[in-house]
Amino acid sequence: MSWNVLYTKPRTEKKVAERLRDENLEIFCPLVKEVRQWSDRKKKVEIPLFNSYVFVKIKEKQRNVVFNCPGVVRYLYWLGKPAIVLDDEIDTIKKWLNNESYDSFKVENLNRGDRIKIKSGVFKDNEGIIEYVGNDHLKLLLSSLGCAVIVKLKELA
Repeated sequence: MSWNVLYTKPRTEKKVAERLRDENLEIFCPLVKEVRQWSDRKKKVEIPLFNSYVFVKIKEKQRNVVFNCPGVVRYLYWLGKPAIVLDDEIDTIKKWLNNESYDSFKVENLNRGDRIKIKSGVFKDNEGIIEYVGNDHLKLLLSSLGCAVIVKLKELA
């Protein structure tokens, strides 16, 4: 079994994940907490890390089962084939979401386009291509998804 990426209708990610979980499928819908401002209050809400994406670990024979769920539009394709996300990449996202401090990163002499292997911290043993290096953040390319994640780094003590 491998992780596939489902494309959902906008703002239905959490509901789709819940419904598919009820069907006993292994689902990952990464959520981040964000403070939202209304006219009368502020509230911490959980929003999807990837808009309109839900990850599903499913056998090839079961791929069409997900279309019974309202809100699922299609599978995401990359270069004409279903986008497959490696277990390591899912684990990395989970570690990143569970970690409060990113100050274990040290960025030195890195250039755009360099292929690197991270030796410590949350992303240990993952390889990637550097898209951008800033003073307080990194832009990491996740090759199997064809997208990038921006990680803000806390100031070093």
